[in-house]
Amino acid sequence: MKISIEEISKELGEEILIRCHEVDDKIYEIVNKLKTDDLFILGYQNDGVHRLNLRDIYYFEAVDGKVFSYCKDNVFEVKQKLYELEELCKEKNYFRASKSTILNIAKITSIYPSISGRFEAVLDNGERAVVSRQYVPVLKNMLGL
Repeated sequence: MKISIEEISKELGEEILIRCHEVDDKIYEIVNKLKTDDLFILGYQNDGVHRLNLRDIYYFEAVDGKVFSYCKDNVFEVKQKLYELEELCKEKNYFRASKSTILNIAKITSIYPSISGRFEAVLDNGERAVVSRQYVPVLKNMLGL
């Protein structure tokens, strides 16, 4: 695959053009990564508001009526509901892993079968997340299993 970069004048609008023989899963993956880099979510922590890049979030979890985003070393409260985040993150490497969790598939280093048809995902920061059995087929599909 050939990659070209062309510098243009400030007057022209920036664009990314992908020329391919066939639009396949690899092309969709590239496009999703480009789109994810532009998405930010506001996270609240200790009376401060932080801009969180979507690609840096490991997972979202609903706990006691609140939704939290878990990054590598920090946890932030977010104001969106889980179903709103699921819609926002649709087709951007995120999937519903359980009734209360949305996982970033790009942060998963390994998966293991668990009890009752569930899976356990190990994230690259060492945390473990359970994938409910009803969402295991979604995970397998996203991983190409």
